[in-house]
Amino acid sequence: MENRDQKQRNPILRFLSSRGVGQVVIIAFVLVGLCLFFNTQNANFLGKRNIANLLRQIAPYIIIGIGQGYVLITANIDLSIGSVVGMNCMTIATLMCNGMHPIPALLVGMACCIAVGILNGELVARCKLPPFVATLGTQTICRGIAQMVNNNMNTDSIDGSAFSAAAKTLRDVFYYGKIAGIYNTFWIALLLWLVFNFLLAYTRTGRHLYAVGSNAEASKLSGVNVSRTIVKAYLVSCFCAGITGIIVCAQSGTGTMNAGTGYETFAVAASVIGGISTMGGTGILSGVLVGAGVWAVMDNGLQLMNTSVGLKNVVVGSIVIVSVLIDVVVRSGNLGFITGKVFGKRKAA
Repeated sequence: MENRDQKQRNPILRFLSSRGVGQVVIIAFVLVGLCLFFNTQNANFLGKRNIANLLRQIAPYIIIGIGQGYVLITANIDLSIGSVVGMNCMTIATLMCNGMHPIPALLVGMACCIAVGILNGELVARCKLPPFVATLGTQTICRGIAQMVNNNMNTDSIDGSAFSAAAKTLRDVFYYGKIAGIYNTFWIALLLWLVFNFLLAYTRTGRHLYAVGSNAEASKLSGVNVSRTIVKAYLVSCFCAGITGIIVCAQSGTGTMNAGTGYETFAVAASVIGGISTMGGTGILSGVLVGAGVWAVMDNGLQLMNTSVGLKNVVVGSIVIVSVLIDVVVRSGNLGFITGKVFGKRKAA
């Protein structure tokens, strides 16, 4: 009781004890530590040029992490993100290479992504399919669409399309252009984060997302439209994946059938490392910023150290597992559940 009163009187303790903030602060310190460590290994790591590239590299992770974060907060998961990225990249590039102006091409591509988001939400919320199964199915469907739109071939360069000047503008806006010395890609990610963070933290929809993730049945009894809330979460996820698909298309200048492969892993990592629980109902979107930062810094730093791709994947994958384990331990309150499950059966035997 005394500890509770102390927290209420101390604004710093009250802030740190609020939903998910403590882990975000811890991961932020880890991020700073990683930056300092990699800078000791390579003096160019914190150089102006690498920082600009690092921020641009972080941006797609932030964007897809936002979408996955919304879904995870509702205690679900979206495995279709990577394929939605690839589908949008291929759709936009194919339409442009076939004479369509970039603006309607973008609108068509984003409409397809939104349709996938609605489908995912309906399958999970109304058809009661396990989210793993539902989004695994749409993952395969979207990858198939990405392969079919240009007859199982990558597209030509969008720079050679009928609207080459508009294509160049598209690439500058979404990838190569800069504002205040920072690539536009990062500003786009920051803008999306500000919008979706506001929606999550200060609107009724955000409160409903947390409520559904904490206890769907209790939320339903309280008057929350659980199905609609879950559909909204999947809509945000696929919208963010669609924006990432535009960035990937702008970066390469072509549509590639394998674009976005593995991005669902990046999205889960950015969310989970940043403290958004896979069990639902916990976490804040600020965690996605630091989570994406940790992922990108590890990727960039290990690359500058000439680390093999295999070792890099092992290290980053281990970080994801440890992050989820920490969440489980925090939720359970102690390590007893681990020792009990591992050694309890042995004692009983």
